[in-house]
Amino acid sequence: MSFQWPEALWLLLAIPLLVALYVALLRRRKKLALRYASLSLVKEALTQGQRFRRHVPPLLFLAALTLMIVAIARPTAVLKLPTKQETVILAIDVSGSMRARDVEPNRLVAAQNAAKAFIADLPSSTRVGVVAFAGTANVVQSPTHSREDVIAAIDRFQLQRGTATGSGLLVALDALFPEAGIDVSAAIYGPERESSRGRSLDSRDQSDKEKPEFKPVPPGSYTSAAIILLSDGQRTTGPDPLKAAKIAADRGVRVYTVGVGTVKGEVIGFEGWSFRAQLDEETLKAIAHMTAGEYFYAGDAEQLKKIYKTLTSRLVLEQRESEITALFAAAAAVLLLAAAGLSLAWFNRIL
Repeated sequence: MSFQWPEALWLLLAIPLLVALYVALLRRRKKLALRYASLSLVKEALTQGQRFRRHVPPLLFLAALTLMIVAIARPTAVLKLPTKQETVILAIDVSGSMRARDVEPNRLVAAQNAAKAFIADLPSSTRVGVVAFAGTANVVQSPTHSREDVIAAIDRFQLQRGTATGSGLLVALDALFPEAGIDVSAAIYGPERESSRGRSLDSRDQSDKEKPEFKPVPPGSYTSAAIILLSDGQRTTGPDPLKAAKIAADRGVRVYTVGVGTVKGEVIGFEGWSFRAQLDEETLKAIAHMTAGEYFYAGDAEQLKKIYKTLTSRLVLEQRESEITALFAAAAAVLLLAAAGLSLAWFNRIL
């Protein structure tokens, strides 16, 4: 716990002084009582319970005063609080290596099952979109509240050649910010290829001038959306995924990466081709680190399900520093009311 106004804690030095003052008043009252009554009568008048009860209201008052002083110092603490994740994009690798059976029944089916269980646990207010990427990347389901549409999109996955991790991340960002003008085509194909596809350099320059100037924000500061990127292999085509991660970081979007399969790799046969699919953990970790996200490794189907359970808690609850002055003030008010109530009930006076 920390304090925004720690100087106010110097007021706590007054608490020992008040205790000393209270003890001095008790001794003075005892001396005055002994002047007008015999010691035996005083002992008979005050039972053990009464002698204890007379100190309870003042003690409660001192505790309340201590809490009020702490509240003045404006304490803060790291708490788990509900987040306002409005949109989650699942970017899932559908390259040929996802048919490997080192994750039962195979990587793709395990990823589909875990993703569907993850979606079922999300709050109904959260929109979910799905991006599938292999040699290219496509939005197979735009962000929606309909869980049935999302599950249907996941069930439609078809394996393809290539692994364009950067393309998957860029398309996921474009799905989050469709009006932000993220030039996905230029990032994937390059400006020369893009112009040859029918867009002139003059028109591109004109549209670039019309775009509002973009100002980067701190990584992880955009709390309304997140991307979950699942992959099992190294990038073989498409833009550099770390450059795509930099774009996500500049927009404050967290990217949680999940690596599926064996790190040393496995020889896969696909459409007459055979190749060794190796998990590129370094890149996935770098993407997560750059965007203030987190990396998870899934070596089997059960571990993959646990990862998605963990991601649900990350997206629904997050740790952040919050001011808890109100809690101390409320506790002080309760103690003050208790002190006044007990004093009225026992002694017909307030303290």
